[in-house]
Amino acid sequence: MKTLVIVIHPNLEQSSINKRWIEELNKHPEKYHIHELYAIYPDEKIDVQAEQRLIAQYDKIVFQFPFYWFNCPPFLKKWLDDVLTYGWAYGSTSGYKVAGKKIALAMSVGIDEEEYSASGKYKYTMEELTRPFELTFEYVKADYRPLFAYYGMERNAEKEWMEKSVPLYMDFLNSL
Repeated sequence: MKTLVIVIHPNLEQSSINKRWIEELNKHPEKYHIHELYAIYPDEKIDVQAEQRLIAQYDKIVFQFPFYWFNCPPFLKKWLDDVLTYGWAYGSTSGYKVAGKKIALAMSVGIDEEEYSASGKYKYTMEELTRPFELTFEYVKADYRPLFAYYGMERNAEKEWMEKSVPLYMDFLNSL
């Protein structure tokens, strides 16, 4: 079964690591379906029924995005609000269409991992900062999986460092 990778990056052409991850995923079309929200909906007007039909086809779904301002790009929040509707994703006997689906986050993070800890600059771990996602997906009865984060983009822009992320990301996807 293929994995649906929903990419939410407001400026993918300027990205280095998210773009590189997509290049790697494209080498395996039999395993991954890449769905770039900003490319499909440049006006951010989501075709909710099309998104729901797409989600229904996959048992494994990964949301790939850059983590900034301690959150996701705003278009992902809009997507969650619009697509995970009452009667489809939750709240009725015919709902819960994502129940049991494995869902995970894959994020590029600018700051070093040590800064995301109780003793670090930002006081909280990435798991704590992404807890609203965990609660959202538990609410719709999905199987929320541990996240993938590749840290340190701000200090390590060289290609060699970025390439180290690729096998880590692929291993993460294969472990879902």
